[in-house]
Amino acid sequence: MAELNKEDPQIGLRFKSADEAWQFWLAYGGRTGFDVRKRYTNVSTFDGKVTSCRFVCSNEGLRRKGQTNHTTKCFRAETRTDCKARMSLILDRVAGNYEVTDVVLEHNHLLHLPETRHLMASQRKISELQAFEIETADDSGIRPKAAHELASRQVGGPLNLSYTCRDRKNYLQSKRQRDLAFGQAGSMLKYFHDKIVENPSFQYALQLDCEGHITNIFWADAKMILDYAHFGDVVTFDTTFGTNKEYRPFGVFLGLNQFRETTVFGAALLFDETEDSFIWLFQTFLAAHNRKQPRTIYTDQDVAMGKAIYKVFTEAYHGYI
Repeated sequence: MAELNKEDPQIGLRFKSADEAWQFWLAYGGRTGFDVRKRYTNVSTFDGKVTSCRFVCSNEGLRRKGQTNHTTKCFRAETRTDCKARMSLILDRVAGNYEVTDVVLEHNHLLHLPETRHLMASQRKISELQAFEIETADDSGIRPKAAHELASRQVGGPLNLSYTCRDRKNYLQSKRQRDLAFGQAGSMLKYFHDKIVENPSFQYALQLDCEGHITNIFWADAKMILDYAHFGDVVTFDTTFGTNKEYRPFGVFLGLNQFRETTVFGAALLFDETEDSFIWLFQTFLAAHNRKQPRTIYTDQDVAMGKAIYKVFTEAYHGYI
């Protein structure tokens, strides 16, 4: 059995579970200086076990190109170089473990310097002590940006901090979500149910986490659905933070009617601004509007949002600004 964090990937290496293999690849990427991700995971429909999987460099593949009329306000850095670095595993049902069957360790791009490897997306983390300091600063009324700058100065600069300002905000949003009182959630659900009684065309959707807590919320009334059916070819989506202590991202889908007046196609309260949250939101938005996809969608330059758009709005996607 492989010793985690002590060996490089090699064919024939065995792991007790797919999770153990992933932690090995994650640690190897952190030591070497490249970000990692899961390329695919095949699961048996018979017993639910992972039968095969592949872990790759985050630069694997090429970014999907837009149509010829694709324009952007500003260009994002190219993060896909078709890097071939990977580690593939197959389940050995007789031995009951996972064997490495394919390994490529060469990269076609520059690797992170040792001084910045801890800031790669897969390596960033908030320790228990840092979590306590984040909560203490928040309870004292210090805004996340100011608190992050203070924490950075205390350790000699942001490069010495193991998390980013966005990680801090996501942590606080996660904590507040779990602290959400049942009375608040109950009042919101009662409001949604009352709206459905008034008009059955009103739609809403909730996403729950593994503990049954509400994470993401989307809603659209009858007018929003009707307006989207007529004017939904071009959609603008953006998120803003409220001025209260919750700092929860509030997202609105907007467009223009025949009089060039702003019209709303849907709204959402998000748990955080991660790729998974945006994917759920965009899929729910399409489901509420009978799977009609916009021809063009305008957003801000959020990387997680951009990835979610590419995954959900694949067929009819024409522009990302």
